[in-house]
Amino acid sequence: MAATAAAALRELRPIAKVVQGQKMKEGAGVMITRTVGTGALRNLDPYLMLDELKLPAKAAFAGFPDHPHRGFETCSIVLEGLIEHRDSQGNQGVIGPGGVQWMTAGRGIVHSEMPKSNDGMLHGFQLWINLPKKDKMCKPRYQDYQKDDIPIVPLGEGGASSVRVMAGTSTAGGVSGPIKMRNPGLLMDVRLAAGAEFKQEVPQGWNGFCYVYDGEGKISGSRAQPEQTLVLGPGDHLVASAGGGAAGLKFLLVAGQPIGEPIVQHGPFVMNTEQEIQQAFRDYQTGQLQRPQDNPWEDEL
Repeated sequence: MAATAAAALRELRPIAKVVQGQKMKEGAGVMITRTVGTGALRNLDPYLMLDELKLPAKAAFAGFPDHPHRGFETCSIVLEGLIEHRDSQGNQGVIGPGGVQWMTAGRGIVHSEMPKSNDGMLHGFQLWINLPKKDKMCKPRYQDYQKDDIPIVPLGEGGASSVRVMAGTSTAGGVSGPIKMRNPGLLMDVRLAAGAEFKQEVPQGWNGFCYVYDGEGKISGSRAQPEQTLVLGPGDHLVASAGGGAAGLKFLLVAGQPIGEPIVQHGPFVMNTEQEIQQAFRDYQTGQLQRPQDNPWEDEL
């Protein structure tokens, strides 16, 4: 994004709400921390859920066995450890440290997500993103990106601060991420050294939030601490600054264009009507949710 565009930003997005993470178990009893998708923040159109996974890999060995999805997308971000995904048709991949998988479930996927190693820590996130009605029954699609596929934009001098651009375009440097999104949005991993600052355009009308996973500081003037989601209010940009601690401030920045359609969700199925949910259950129970002819590695767009 050009420097002139950055200079034109005028309305700082305040923090409209702070949601503290809630501990709960998912999959086969794996402990996670959830903010989006709780009673405090049921969803933030188009986002349905955000979980942070941070524990010794051996404590997550049971993982997330076979389960279905229909009508939305998932994004798995790995900071530490290895996660293998495998579906009911034998398609599989491994996401390593710094890697990301963007999965468009569309009309149906049945898959598992399991730790590939029991050594060290397992640290990452899973984000659920709604699909508009026109795309809910599209062909499933996998986008797997490893660490070297994701551009890193240095912030300031010395290289101690940076932003990893997974999707969308950074205000600093005008660098775009590799993820192809059906609904316009941005996804960034911001890592600020002590005292460093960050500024990013978030287009007017989009919904967005920041999830702090390490350190402390301020985002748009509000205090930011780990395991918190800070929901952005109206405006066209945010600013962040790290505190003085050695950890600095590290957070995910997530924003996207709202879809504005009814959301009917039952577990791993997210549709527009109750009838569509019942059809999803019937398709799953009769083994018709994931079609053998669908190759999720091929992009139909």
